[in-house]
Amino acid sequence: MESQPEKKSSAVSDVGAWAMNVISSVGIIMANKQLMSSSGYAFGFATTLTGFHFAVTALVGLVSNATGLSASKHVPLWELLWFSIVANMSITGMNLSLMLNSVGFYQISKLSMIPVVCMMEWILHSKQYSREVKMSVLVVVIGVGVCTVTDVKVNAKGFICACVAVLSTSLQQITIGSLQKKYSIGSFELLSKTAPIQAVSLLILGPFVDFYLSGKFITNYKMTSGAILFILLSCSLAVFCNVSQYLCIGRFSATSFQVLGHMKTVCVLTLGWLLFDSALTFKNIMGMILAVVGMVIYSWAVEVEKQSNTKPLHPMKNSLTEEEIRLLKEGLENIPVKSVELGDSKV
Repeated sequence: MESQPEKKSSAVSDVGAWAMNVISSVGIIMANKQLMSSSGYAFGFATTLTGFHFAVTALVGLVSNATGLSASKHVPLWELLWFSIVANMSITGMNLSLMLNSVGFYQISKLSMIPVVCMMEWILHSKQYSREVKMSVLVVVIGVGVCTVTDVKVNAKGFICACVAVLSTSLQQITIGSLQKKYSIGSFELLSKTAPIQAVSLLILGPFVDFYLSGKFITNYKMTSGAILFILLSCSLAVFCNVSQYLCIGRFSATSFQVLGHMKTVCVLTLGWLLFDSALTFKNIMGMILAVVGMVIYSWAVEVEKQSNTKPLHPMKNSLTEEEIRLLKEGLENIPVKSVELGDSKV
């Protein structure tokens, strides 16, 4: 049994990891909006920018290992390569899906990650979900759908890219948790091993993917001091975002990470309304309220499920009655004492 202080410390760490993920994710979206929008610095090279993110993350990991702040544990190279391929497919698929599909269908594909993650965890790890958890997930999906989904247009290429993005992102999040458990490796140590592979591959392939998306090569972009500043800000926030993602999936399940992650959508919509004069309709507000209610119900349902799983099947008695003590003494007095050396009974 965990002591009360340990439970409290664990809860504080969980909230801290989730808060860091939400704050850094929302921050990086705001920074990238200014960097990539036509009204900002028009840096339309999302895949290459992600390569910069992982390059800075890899550098931080290298410095941390060199100074002894983190320890390096062995993970087979083939598993790191497999994970990096899946993660890069997720990033590229998401970028292509956003380009080829309407915003409405892109949001629907992101919402479908929750049931896909649930299905994958059931297939790969035989994980079961209570009725309360399933209902709360449905409430969250409906709430986020109401406040984000607008027009829904789809084409064959866009549909294929969305499927690749959803499957690879779901598999990536499940793999993070399984690798951490399998090799007893910390979140930052695992990130330090995968970031260099992802950085190299994205910096090589990224410019070509971005050329396909925007029709421009990054070498033709005129870099300004403002753009450099926002690239550095984006990369700094990406380190916190990547670390907190690994932390959260190590502490929560991939499903919990997806559900709690939709809080970021609510925050982005609210900040977009406050900072960028984005329209916030009654439908948006009602959807956000519904999503938050669903997240609260989900947290409650998961806690109930944990308590039911840890409840002892047969309650143990803490003390004996006087009658039981008397019978026990009488039984001990009637037991024959055996001689250790001769093995015969002395009555």
